[in-house]
Amino acid sequence: MKKAFLIPLLVIIPFLAIDAQTKVANMSFEKEAHNFGNIKEADGPVTVKFEFTNTGSQPLIIKQVNASCGCTSPNWSKEPVLPGKTGFIGATYNPKNRPGPFSKTVTVTSNAATPTKVLTIKGSVEQKPQTLEDIYRYAMANKIRLKTNHLSFARVVKNKEGSQQVEIVNITDQPVSISFSRVPAHLKLVANPETLQPGGKGVIAGLYDSKLKNDWGFVIDRVDILLDGESNASNRLTVSATIEEDFASLSAEEKANAPAIVFDNNTFNFADIKQGEKVEHVFTITNSGKSDLFIRKVKASCGCTAVNPADDMVPAGGSTTMKVIFDSRGKVGKQNKTITIITNDPKHPRSILWVKGNVNQAS
Repeated sequence: MKKAFLIPLLVIIPFLAIDAQTKVANMSFEKEAHNFGNIKEADGPVTVKFEFTNTGSQPLIIKQVNASCGCTSPNWSKEPVLPGKTGFIGATYNPKNRPGPFSKTVTVTSNAATPTKVLTIKGSVEQKPQTLEDIYRYAMANKIRLKTNHLSFARVVKNKEGSQQVEIVNITDQPVSISFSRVPAHLKLVANPETLQPGGKGVIAGLYDSKLKNDWGFVIDRVDILLDGESNASNRLTVSATIEEDFASLSAEEKANAPAIVFDNNTFNFADIKQGEKVEHVFTITNSGKSDLFIRKVKASCGCTAVNPADDMVPAGGSTTMKVIFDSRGKVGKQNKTITIITNDPKHPRSILWVKGNVNQAS
């Protein structure tokens, strides 16, 4: 009797398994790639709709749609797509400030038999003609425009000079004289020409003398631009430089006898504290090199972190300490602060230490 019932069950079980497998959603696209061809930046965003049919036997639900670039905005059917019905995935590409060829993807995740589909859009953007405002983006007092309001000297070797310039244009129908105020001693600025004729173009030329700047690493100054002798708080030029030692000029012998900075650890993790509490830690700094180690500069990424090295010079083979105090007033949640140490170690001229932990809001 047991054998008589076994045969029908063996037939029914595979049938049920096959039937369960067929009861799924399925996403069938008319096309999975689209070429916009040549488009014009001036015409703005372009959009394509990828239409699909649910050829399965269950409602199709789109769970997520992700574009490979922020320049591409996706859209899609938000409601379940019933068997036999159609839905869409939309992709809009914004060509603004993106001249030239492009190829982007849109990844679709759903409950279909194939849960992930990748759609592709491509084309080429013809750059729009640039206006004066596009080229000279920063206006000052409706008299002049600058290509940038940031004069960046990038890397300047200590005790040497660096030079940079910013292009300017007179946007009025009258001559405009250009001068400067609040210029620090290590910086020389000159407008060339000093008086811009109507519609005329020129430059603001800068010379950075690092010998006169008692600082290291990334430093910023701000100077005022005077137009026709008049001062305006918004007419400000930011000047930056990264002052570094010239380690490239060291001989092999000098490098072999150089200082070498070593830390007992590079992270202070204070775990959990209550908002308003202060925590302290002492880092140990050792010079494992063969000459004096000079601590040029120590700077924390946040005013909430006080840093105090005990010494600014560590002899070969010697050690010193650096106390760090983190003040959690006004802070809440995860904290990741950095401390940058600039030294004369040619292998590690710039070292980073971390202060981490979690600040719980005071009850």
